[in-house]
Amino acid sequence: MTTRLFHISDVHFGVENSAALERVANAVHEQRPDALVCTGDVTQRATREEYAAAADWFSQFDVPVWIDPGNHDMPYHNLWERFTRPYDRHNALRKAVAVERFETDDLVLIPLKSTVRSQNRWPWSDGHVTKASEARTCKELARFQSDPRHLIVTAHHPLHGPKIEGPNATIRGDEAMTNLAMNGMSAVLSGHIHKPFSEVRSGPGWRTHVIGAGTLSTRLRGGIPASYNVLTCAKGRAIEVEIRDFPQG
Repeated sequence: MTTRLFHISDVHFGVENSAALERVANAVHEQRPDALVCTGDVTQRATREEYAAAADWFSQFDVPVWIDPGNHDMPYHNLWERFTRPYDRHNALRKAVAVERFETDDLVLIPLKSTVRSQNRWPWSDGHVTKASEARTCKELARFQSDPRHLIVTAHHPLHGPKIEGPNATIRGDEAMTNLAMNGMSAVLSGHIHKPFSEVRSGPGWRTHVIGAGTLSTRLRGGIPASYNVLTCAKGRAIEVEIRDFPQG
């Protein structure tokens, strides 16, 4: 037995790629993955209209849906709402269409919040894993300390992106990756950079699989087409990652 996940990210309702979304929806209906995981940036500007469109799309599925918040999922123009209740609209979407927990005989999903309301830098779009956020995820990992299943952490921002080069755009990303891996994280799923990747990272006493999904929006970068990932997970075996893309035209 194996568990199969469809991993999408950066749908950006408001500037979504309708053709790509239709193909993903058809694949979910026809192939019935064990869960559909979205690692954030569900919307473009966190408007009520964009969240309504997201709710309509996700609600069509009869498989478990898992959704993380992204930097675009907090209000952009209403600063009062951004600083007083930044996740209200996102949490309403999750309550309507998503599950709070997901585990199978092969894996457990554990969230990591990598978004913050503001930062001591501009723009505020890149990730910041606070010590409090890391501690919550480590506490959850500790619950499964002797569990042989894959403990998969999900976040919007990569703890470090593909092919480590230069400074890490995610504040405390390197530290968080080391600490989470030391606490049993076997893989981390992310999005944000609109570029799919699948790499194994390691350090003294730890080893983990970093997996990034591309975008399902029209906001393409570097000529990289819209795409999503299919993960095949079996207890005791390495996670297999298939990148399915939709070349333009």
